Amino acid sequence: MDGGVGVKGAVMEAIQAVIFDCDGTLVDSEVPGMDVIHEQACALGLTFTREQAHQQFRGVRMADCIAWVEAQLPQVPPFFAEDFARKVRAAQALRFSEGLAVIPGAFELLGGLQIPFCVATNGPREKVELTLGLTGLRPYFPEHIFSAYEVGIFKPDPGLFLHAAKVLGVAPRYCAVVEDSVPGIEAGLAAGMRVFCLLPESGLPLELAPRVQCIRNLLDLDVMLNSRD
Repeated sequence: MDGGVGVKGAVMEAIQAVIFDCDGTLVDSEVPGMDVIHEQACALGLTFTREQAHQQFRGVRMADCIAWVEAQLPQVPPFFAEDFARKVRAAQALRFSEGLAVIPGAFELLGGLQIPFCVATNGPREKVELTLGLTGLRPYFPEHIFSAYEVGIFKPDPGLFLHAAKVLGVAPRYCAVVEDSVPGIEAGLAAGMRVFCLLPESGLPLELAPRVQCIRNLLDLDVMLNSRD
């Protein structure tokens, strides 16, 4: 028993701020979002599986997803990237509005945190505002939502997380990153932050697995970070 309390105390002492990804970390929007890209790509005549799409697109910025789709086309129509992005964003917004779940433990974790926290996402502000709003999580982030589109730096570059840490006023080594994608994990590690991963260890590249702490859900992190004494 005492050993467990000691571990929690050590975690709390080391972590002074938490930086959350949004899609797939706070809001269960990563899977339906990737499904939409897959469906829109297949409508163009591409043939690849849903599983391949998820592997290709998870945690990747939209421009790179579109570039991959474009590279598979035998002929690329004028203004393809802009038109495809517009269709995907509209279809994603519709899909999200039909029903979007919160990642288990999000309300408990955010409601109990006594240290600064924020969202730092590769997605555009309108998307994160939409998904947080639909799920009731938006009030937990009255100020600190950082979009890579606004900062101008996308994961796996660590710059987005470093920017967030600077605004929060906490040194990177005292920040925790909560992520569900390899680009996000890479960004957190490159920033010198402690990384909590919502992916199973078996799904991580071998070089990353020993450097992150895998958690089953946000309830696990809630137990570590929020004292209920």
